[in-house]
Amino acid sequence: MNVSEQEQDIVIVGGGICGLATALALRRKGIKSMVLERSETLRAAGVGIIMQPNGWRALDQLGVAAKLRQTCTEIPSGVFISVAEGKCRESELPLGKGELRCLKRMELMKALTEELPVESVYLGCRAVSIVLDPLTSNPLLQLHDGTLIKAKIVIGCDGVNSIISKFVGVNSPKLFSRCATRGFTYYEGAHSFGDKFRFYSSNDVTLGQLPVTDKLVYWFLTRVLTSQDLSDARKDPTYITKASLEAIKGFPEEIVELVKNTEPKALYLTELRYRAPWDLVRAKFRKGTVVVAGDAMHAMCPFISQGGGASLEDAVVLARCLSEKLKQATEGGGNRLVEEALDEYVRERRMRVFWLSLQTYFVGLAQDNTSKVKKALGIAGLILVFGDQRSHTDYDCGRL
Repeated sequence: MNVSEQEQDIVIVGGGICGLATALALRRKGIKSMVLERSETLRAAGVGIIMQPNGWRALDQLGVAAKLRQTCTEIPSGVFISVAEGKCRESELPLGKGELRCLKRMELMKALTEELPVESVYLGCRAVSIVLDPLTSNPLLQLHDGTLIKAKIVIGCDGVNSIISKFVGVNSPKLFSRCATRGFTYYEGAHSFGDKFRFYSSNDVTLGQLPVTDKLVYWFLTRVLTSQDLSDARKDPTYITKASLEAIKGFPEEIVELVKNTEPKALYLTELRYRAPWDLVRAKFRKGTVVVAGDAMHAMCPFISQGGGASLEDAVVLARCLSEKLKQATEGGGNRLVEEALDEYVRERRMRVFWLSLQTYFVGLAQDNTSKVKKALGIAGLILVFGDQRSHTDYDCGRL
């Protein structure tokens, strides 16, 4: 972007799933926006994304669900497998009601991007600061190359380490005591795992395995975070594979082979950061006509696989709230009406993301065998607060 100064109506900071979905939701309502993505290419870190019924409802509203269903297998049932002393004990893994599939994250990004005008997504554009214009109260967004964007509305979809979150006053994310490894394993012929979601648990280690297609399997592993996981070693496929194989000693041989045969470029190891559930209750989320969505609003650990689905819900709700008020704003009262729309969005999303974050937090504690107190707190919280632990998938974000 070579222009030193420009004016825009709506700027979305971050071109991940939430940013692209928000741009598409606005476009479906006839509203133009500009997406700024700091990377030179669209981000697809994380390999796979588990999409549950609530996420599919949002994708249906965005108009890309039918296309995405053609890229992945439906998963009708699950198996919980307890591993102890080299032996496995199986039981049913309840999946809730409705559609469950595992998507390639890049397929989702591609489906969203294809529905947007090419000129609406700007790559290699990193926002470095934001203030409110003292005269107009509109956001002024500065980019890394010195470009100043005078916007009417800024939507922060810039992830866990969001500068927009800091601006509106959201507390910084916290580091969880576990880390996650994710990978894709490709099979030349059809794999033998069928169409089930398999979830293995052994001491401090959990491993989930889901088919994407009949030749592609997605897996994720969570274990206790170590100091080495926070060093540069976390980017080394050799270290990631070695640490993963060490963690799954005693697991079935087919799972060991699954991890061994993962392509190095399809391996990711990440520390887990989250916004504390109690912070979400009191956070502002809006300042002037600046608001946050996705991980910038409610970063959560992946234990109930709702980060992506919740971000899609954000996009639908935000676009719906904005479109209703922007119609009225053409007759006057611009900023006031926009702020009302953003407040309505925040009200609708706050308790939804609080409950998701709280359940995720309790599940993480329940998996933590390093502290009996934390584990007991997690288990008690799940039993007392979340009787039906799959009800989070029943949520419907409504029509766009």
